[in-house]
Amino acid sequence: MGDYFNDKDLERFAEIGKYNAALFRKFMDWYGSSLEPGMLTKREKVLIGIAVAHVIQCPYCIDFYTQACLSEGMGLEHITEALHVASAIKGGATLIYGIQAHNAAEKVSL
Repeated sequence: MGDYFNDKDLERFAEIGKYNAALFRKFMDWYGSSLEPGMLTKREKVLIGIAVAHVIQCPYCIDFYTQACLSEGMGLEHITEALHVASAIKGGATLIYGIQAHNAAEKVSL
């Protein structure tokens, strides 16, 4: 069995629009607009993108945003720092859910 992730599939992304081109165009317009400079530069936005891509564990997004970061003049040092920020936030979010376990245990203990 081959790899589940095939980096060539990223090039096929437009095929998703085959069965509903109108919705796919709307998504692509929105997606493209979200990366245009505004209050944040494109450089800042793709750095956010690489961090989010790792948190959601999308290999296609990781591939795309790694290339985008490199195209914006960033290196692995930038990417790694962004990943540490994302990981720390994800870790904190995981830990805070521990309060739910505390609450559940307190209900049983009463």
